[in-house]
Amino acid sequence: MSEPTPPTPRNDSVPDRNLALELVRVTEAAALAAARWVGRGDKNGADGVAVHGMRHLISSVSMKGTVVIGEGEKDNAPMLYNGEQVGDGSGAECDVAVDPIDGTRLTAMGMPNAISVIAVSPRGSMFDPSAVFYMEKLAAGPEAADVVDITAPVSENIRAVARAKGGSPQDVTVVILDRPRHEGLVREVRESGARIKFITDGDVAGAIMAARPGTGADLLLGIGGTPEGIITACAMKCLGGTIQGRLWPKDEEERRAALHAGHDLDRVLTTDDLVSSDDVFFAATGITDGELVGGVRYEAGGAMTDSLVMRGRSGTVRQVHSEHRISKLDTYSGVDFASASS
Repeated sequence: MSEPTPPTPRNDSVPDRNLALELVRVTEAAALAAARWVGRGDKNGADGVAVHGMRHLISSVSMKGTVVIGEGEKDNAPMLYNGEQVGDGSGAECDVAVDPIDGTRLTAMGMPNAISVIAVSPRGSMFDPSAVFYMEKLAAGPEAADVVDITAPVSENIRAVARAKGGSPQDVTVVILDRPRHEGLVREVRESGARIKFITDGDVAGAIMAARPGTGADLLLGIGGTPEGIITACAMKCLGGTIQGRLWPKDEEERRAALHAGHDLDRVLTTDDLVSSDDVFFAATGITDGELVGGVRYEAGGAMTDSLVMRGRSGTVRQVHSEHRISKLDTYSGVDFASASS
């Protein structure tokens, strides 16, 4: 009789396969807290309670996490700051990117597409955006991932996306942040015949929309936050899409700081440059309604949330609809969701 095959030793160098479903509880907590502040005109208040809710729940996640993309440096961000250790201290060492609210102004004004986001990858795999807070971005879904090029003219990229999707440039919708700096970009897109979906904030959601079917978006272009670009790269690893970027110093002082940090400002950063591992996890929960996910619905004694949960290695994308009893949440999380005060 042959000896039984010994179990395969656990590999603690990569995150556990169930980590994504733990992470969605973190974004749900932040979204539930922030949703109490929707339309109240106070983006700092909304962000504060979202950070508080996220930090409480992230401490229960099975990982040795280090915040790489967070709320800023320790002196200016008492919670979820860059370098903070998060998780319960078990399992693999991880890089953690958080955005308790992608779209604080959207939340404050009660506008669509505000989400709470977290992404996790093996330790050392996320790009360090030190010194440069903005980057020029191009994001597209899996159909067009291999045919777009951020260095090519806008019209060529629009035609490439159209061909990849079996349509014409007039069928392509480009997501662009509504900013004065994009005046020339907007003109080029319009001259190509493509349509534009302007967003006021929240380009993580905008980029994912461009990579997800049924959202009405095909391509994201323009200058946005570098930290958000890294979070987007984690999502693209799961979706099979692409993000390309070039660092964009906003002034001469930031340009000098970037060069001093060793950045090549002409280099095109690919999805793999922004997050080098495929073993990534991503979770996003809607705060307000949008094309990507629905917003939080509060009712007497309870709430409903809508989330996307994704894993890069398997390519699995889950839509998670959750029903919450507020009294239960308050008890186990230590967060007062009844009022969501910080």
